[in-house]
Amino acid sequence: MNKPQVGDLDARRDSFVRVRGAREHNLKSVDVDVPRDALVVFSGVSGSGKSSLAFGTLYAEAQRRYLESVAPYARRLIDQAGVPDFDSITGLPPAVALQQQRGTPGSRSSVGSVTTISSSLRMLYSRAGTYPPRQPMLFAEDFSPNTVQGACPTCHGLGLTYEVTERSMVPDDSLTIRQRAVAAWPPAWHGQNLRDILVTLGHDVDTPWRDLPKKVRNWILFTEEQPTVPVYAGFTPAETRAALRSRMEPSYQGTFTGARRYVLHTFATTRSELMKKRVARFMAPSICPDCKGRRLKRESLSVTFAGHDIGALSAMPLADLARVLEPAASGGFSKATDATVLTRAAARRDTARRVAAGGSAHLAAPDVRRTPALSEEKRIAAQRIAHDVLERVATLLDLGLGYLSLDRIAPTLSPGELQRLRLATQIRSNLFGVVYVLDEPSAGLHPADGEALLAALVRLKSAGNSLFVVEHDLGIMRRADWIVDVGPDAGEHGGRILFSGPPEGLRAIEGSHTARYLFETDALPARRPREPHGWLALSHVSCNNLDHLEVEFPLGVLTGVTGVSGSGKSSLVTRALTEIISTHLGHELPQDDDEAGLESTTKDRVRGHIASGAESLRRLVHVDQKPIGRTPRSNLATYTGLFDHVRKLFAGTPAARARRFDAGRFSFNVAKGRCDTCEGEGFVSVELLFMPSVYAPCPTCHGARYNEKTLAIRWRGKNIADVLGMTVDEAVRFFDGEPVVERPLLFLQAIGLGYLRLGQPATELSGGEAQRIKLAAELQRAQRGNGLYVLDEPTTGLHPADVDKLMVQLNGLVDAGNTVVLVEHDMRVVAGCDWVIDMGPGAGHEGGRIVVSGTPAGVAAAAGSLTGRYLASLVGAPSIHAPRLP
Repeated sequence: MNKPQVGDLDARRDSFVRVRGAREHNLKSVDVDVPRDALVVFSGVSGSGKSSLAFGTLYAEAQRRYLESVAPYARRLIDQAGVPDFDSITGLPPAVALQQQRGTPGSRSSVGSVTTISSSLRMLYSRAGTYPPRQPMLFAEDFSPNTVQGACPTCHGLGLTYEVTERSMVPDDSLTIRQRAVAAWPPAWHGQNLRDILVTLGHDVDTPWRDLPKKVRNWILFTEEQPTVPVYAGFTPAETRAALRSRMEPSYQGTFTGARRYVLHTFATTRSELMKKRVARFMAPSICPDCKGRRLKRESLSVTFAGHDIGALSAMPLADLARVLEPAASGGFSKATDATVLTRAAARRDTARRVAAGGSAHLAAPDVRRTPALSEEKRIAAQRIAHDVLERVATLLDLGLGYLSLDRIAPTLSPGELQRLRLATQIRSNLFGVVYVLDEPSAGLHPADGEALLAALVRLKSAGNSLFVVEHDLGIMRRADWIVDVGPDAGEHGGRILFSGPPEGLRAIEGSHTARYLFETDALPARRPREPHGWLALSHVSCNNLDHLEVEFPLGVLTGVTGVSGSGKSSLVTRALTEIISTHLGHELPQDDDEAGLESTTKDRVRGHIASGAESLRRLVHVDQKPIGRTPRSNLATYTGLFDHVRKLFAGTPAARARRFDAGRFSFNVAKGRCDTCEGEGFVSVELLFMPSVYAPCPTCHGARYNEKTLAIRWRGKNIADVLGMTVDEAVRFFDGEPVVERPLLFLQAIGLGYLRLGQPATELSGGEAQRIKLAAELQRAQRGNGLYVLDEPTTGLHPADVDKLMVQLNGLVDAGNTVVLVEHDMRVVAGCDWVIDMGPGAGHEGGRIVVSGTPAGVAAAAGSLTGRYLASLVGAPSIHAPRLP
């Protein structure tokens, strides 16, 4: 990247965004000038205030100013950010935010809908597709599985049907009904009620399920009848029969519901995400028999282009989609030329190239039997639309996303993948004079993919835009035009501008944690990798792009699994390894998000088995980046369990005992202790129609969340609201001498989360913060060894200084006799592992294999490893372990 000289920037002092007196969150009335038309990186440790400056102040104010030009009625329909706190901001252009967040949570949102490419494909098939004889032309909506016109009537556009079977509802047929053989029935009282009703109906609830007559089993599971009968709660079968004969007054009248009816009714009607997730486990998905998983009605699937229906085209990796559309985009479909002949020739050339490169010919040649020559108007329409699609796909390929398909659903994408999809859309928009504010665009990226990201950012800047990037990646910092370093530390100890200028100037800033790592060029200190205690071998592992993979994980050491985005790392570690070991240990399998989990197909499911080495494993801990709670009522203190002990301390004070206050009194979720006005929220929302809603402190409790009587109770001079307002660092000092509370706080502090408030809502936490909170909760447990800890990119959102703290804790787990396996892209972390498994060599169908495995130095010396190239500067190069390949 060509960096502007300092003099060039000085000559354009009018092209700066000037911020004065910014006070958002922990910013301490900061003043800073940031250049426009430049790549500006906002750096600093986690919680230092860099996001408060970039997103909470600059983006929020740019959005507010733009929305003032929008009609008031339209403004009501837009989710507006709050008004940031500052004195003045000048020179601020309109801004677009590309943040690390999930896209539309529903399973009907896909790569195609996020990028809008699917809309163009539908138009292509409608206007230029090859129709069967006598079939009328279809509209674009007929090619969408999300419309009534286009959706397959059997699966309603999902591509899957869900069958509730005896096996799914009764996983262990050796149990009796009394022992809860029918697992699909509800837990607690409701399930007991159904079992009591069966006793009244004369069914045997004490014989193993498999020994019951099939007719009886089928009626219990599948009947649509709902008989209402007297129930004698707590009676034995014999006592129930006697009570019925004597016509004793029953406890109540109970209505029976078959297990399948209960599952389907609950899934369709419940508002509880937890209940929906629970019953979804008993619904076995299978490919829709009518649309074969392609989600569209038969008439839509009968239309082809280049020999493929739209479902098949949407299922292709984007790289293959580009090759299929290339002849049409280049005008190769002439009036006298059969379109599919060209496509078949292109496919043959592509197959020859693949076979020569050692790959497989996975693309079927198109069917030419029913494809007539295109009319001139169809040729022109096809060329125009295909050219537009190809240009958009080319941008996605440049960003390393060629392994994705258009029908890949959004909930299965990583936040980094979603952000790059949105980035590609912005590159194609050709906007000028805009500030793009990006939140860690390098998250989830292998260093090799980072080069493509930088090229995309340069394209946006070259088009006349400004890039404000919140980033921890040292490579992007070194290539930036300007760095704004915020700190020096987190929370109350941050919020100041340490440096603002070209990167080289940061070298002289002694208080900057960023400077220590940015100018570190030497290899890491040599360390001898730990020797494994044994090996865990998995055989014939298949999931997504893994196909009968043979893999060995060393036990008792720290293992990093690496590879380019889409190479199969997460499929191997967070899917296959965790599910196979969960089954071995008898644990309940990890549950996906509702929508994503229900969309699983045969390709997504894990297959494989343990070949050897699992005998010593006693426990599996999968620490992911899912939120620790879905509402603001879930917070750091409640998740870690320390708040239970805090409430007991308050309940144990003389003042609380005198008033007969129990621990429940000090929960903001319980009516007796919380403020009645805000119901324990601490704030009230003021709706201002076309202006952003204002969240004001509750007029009664003034943000304390509790009523006056509860707040009157003090422990060491503080009330319960004061405690929730403390940071972890403050709480460590306050609870000195209380080991039950102090222990989880010390682990949170050691893992770099000392800046978080105890009452910080779960909805305000990043994925990386949520993952570290989960890890801290695990670390506070007594370590008995023989555990397997699995982490997916634990350094996401972490400054290198925080990464060092994390590595101390992970190494502590290994030293305690555990095995730690992590998916990772940070080469400094990979260099600090004992063993590395490098997946690839490419993404999608070009990946899914083990390129090399060995010590970090061994992988660095491997000729065919992309990871090795980036590791080489950090480590030496001894031995390589040759992987067992199928």
